[in-house]
Amino acid sequence: MSLSVLVRGSGVAGLSVAAELVSRGVEVTVAEAASRPGSGASRNAGGMLAPWCEAESAPQEVVLRSAGAIDWWERFVPGVIRRGTLVVAPPRDVRELASFGSRTSGFEEVGAQAIAELEPDLAGRFAKGLFFGEEAHLDPRRSLAALVSFLERGGARIVCDCPDVPPGVFGRIVDARGLAARGVLTSLRGVRGEMLVLRCPDVSLQRPVRLLHPRIPVYIVPRADHVFMAGATMIESEHEGGITLRSMSELLGAVWTLHPAFSEAEIIETGTCLRPSWSDNVPRVTERDGVVYVNGMYRHGFLLAPDCARRAADLVCGERS
Repeated sequence: MSLSVLVRGSGVAGLSVAAELVSRGVEVTVAEAASRPGSGASRNAGGMLAPWCEAESAPQEVVLRSAGAIDWWERFVPGVIRRGTLVVAPPRDVRELASFGSRTSGFEEVGAQAIAELEPDLAGRFAKGLFFGEEAHLDPRRSLAALVSFLERGGARIVCDCPDVPPGVFGRIVDARGLAARGVLTSLRGVRGEMLVLRCPDVSLQRPVRLLHPRIPVYIVPRADHVFMAGATMIESEHEGGITLRSMSELLGAVWTLHPAFSEAEIIETGTCLRPSWSDNVPRVTERDGVVYVNGMYRHGFLLAPDCARRAADLVCGERS
């Protein structure tokens, strides 16, 4: 009899685990408390697959565990874009580039001409930058939808509006519910993130651009049709209300600094979320009372989901992780 596994939660962690299990021939049911899959914090992610940039503030473990993440995503979803990441700073903050570079690797220093070649719309705006050529990005919402399609093609059952365990006999359970699992994972905390989605026909970018600032570094990620995601604040707060005036002002100011044409951009969406996080901000795959928990994705959800999925699948299937 084949193994039947219940995955609770359909954010990037839950859907990635489910996809990994289905690819190994496991019978999977995904249970989601909300009315549709992928409607939690993962929906507001930037979708940057940027292990070298993340090393600027993340432990080395994050860099090591992200090896192979880009290949994993290309295996399961279309639309992964391998064009690297460009990091720039306005003249008053150019010293921040040296600080950023001292904590990272995998980049080349670029001057004004190279920046203009990489991003023609930024020509003449920045004299120095760092280019992380091996990084990639994806559209989180399209990628989550693609994982759902992969699961459905593979025979997985997806049950929404299901806050509890659905009827059925399951050999193993994987819990990837984020903060909803805090009744068991009592050390989890929520870290607030805020973002904007803009439409600006007058600007084109080929890759994520990080604009350094001593107080609030900002990234701008291009989507299709001149849509951009700008984010994201990381605030030690579990407040779940809408975006604050301060955060919106800082994000808008940073985007405007990147290119003045953004002053005419249409704000088509604002978003806030609470990212489930451990004290060290590194995701964990653990097992308690026969349940495998995948949690604490922090700001590394799409980057570390492949590693967490493999580790969880190994535990479920009885393989050595």
